[in-house]
Amino acid sequence: MKGAVLSVGFIPLVDAAPLIVAQEMGFAAEEGLTLDLVRAPSWSSLRDMLVFGRVDAAHMLSPVPVATAMGLGGAGADLSALAVLSVNGTVIGVSRALEDRLRDNGHGFDFCDARTAGEALIAAKVDRLRIGVPFPLSMHAELLYYWLSSLGLPAPQGVDIKTMPPPLMADAIEAGEIDAFCVGEPWGSIAVENGVGALLLPGKSIWSFSPEKVLAVRSDWASAETGLSARLIRAVYRSGRWIADPESRLLTAELLSRPEYLDLPPEVIERALSGNLIISSRGEQRTVDGFVGFHKGAANFPWRSQAQWIANQLAARMGLDREESLRQAAQVFRPDLYRAALEGIALDLPGASSKIEGSIEVETPVASEYGRLTLPPDLFFDRRTFDPDATIRSKITHKN
Repeated sequence: MKGAVLSVGFIPLVDAAPLIVAQEMGFAAEEGLTLDLVRAPSWSSLRDMLVFGRVDAAHMLSPVPVATAMGLGGAGADLSALAVLSVNGTVIGVSRALEDRLRDNGHGFDFCDARTAGEALIAAKVDRLRIGVPFPLSMHAELLYYWLSSLGLPAPQGVDIKTMPPPLMADAIEAGEIDAFCVGEPWGSIAVENGVGALLLPGKSIWSFSPEKVLAVRSDWASAETGLSARLIRAVYRSGRWIADPESRLLTAELLSRPEYLDLPPEVIERALSGNLIISSRGEQRTVDGFVGFHKGAANFPWRSQAQWIANQLAARMGLDREESLRQAAQVFRPDLYRAALEGIALDLPGASSKIEGSIEVETPVASEYGRLTLPPDLFFDRRTFDPDATIRSKITHKN
């Protein structure tokens, strides 16, 4: 197989692991690839690097390609999500002052109940909540908007969402610039390590199987380089499968801790990989099963319905036409390219490309190529579901 060098941008987060491990453990080399991993300072700079051809592919926030297709964010080039790199993996944290008010009001920081935690947070706020997120067009922001709006605090009207790079989140909360944050690990844990914040909730408790990061490329590149796209998908798939093995956690944490990647102690990184998090300066520990996922339950499959859920949220908030937004989003996540890349390697892939999001309460067998695939729970905390086909039908009915 002819060798090729692909430049791939990333942000220093635990969920960049599939790309880092693919290069460091030889999964890219097995596909005849060398990944030139380029660390970006912020999500906006990473998006621009991809759009303007500085990198061929990127570790990307899942809403960014969707928003781009909807004409939001000013990216200037169509983007495609070849695969989901990770599900979940985010935390919601609060300042020490807000932590004290929550505890004084009797909140127990159980780190699992989104409704109780959200109601306690709303009750404890003094003024408008200032919440930091890494980028406006992010799953962090979408989960916050969905969560708080569902509990009666309209967003963005009821909160101030501030944007800052993940490595600066702990500094911002220490400086009093924000009251809370939603960020990918390990940067929430760094706020705890620095004694400036406490962790209130994992993002998983809001949507239990949310697509956090995707493998994004320019759509014209995907069309022109189908062979390279397929090789990259396979390398990342094998990397995610390896990371998901508990026996791989310590080595994964060591690789990510290197100066050129996250440049942090491996024991802090390992907390996210294992789901064993220290949530406060008191040393309280909470264990979250499936805190971050890289493989299990078809985690890497780019469901069109996930992209359409994102589009539905953005359209509602931005006042855009929902039917058109869902149609645009359906073209962004690419199960067709994912299936083609993995054909012939005995992988059990979903038979469908879309599903009703939030409808799976327990591990459930689904139609697949070999009949062995089960999908994990994907519930929203408020038990609502999202059916993209029903949403479109409803829109058409209202037009008529």
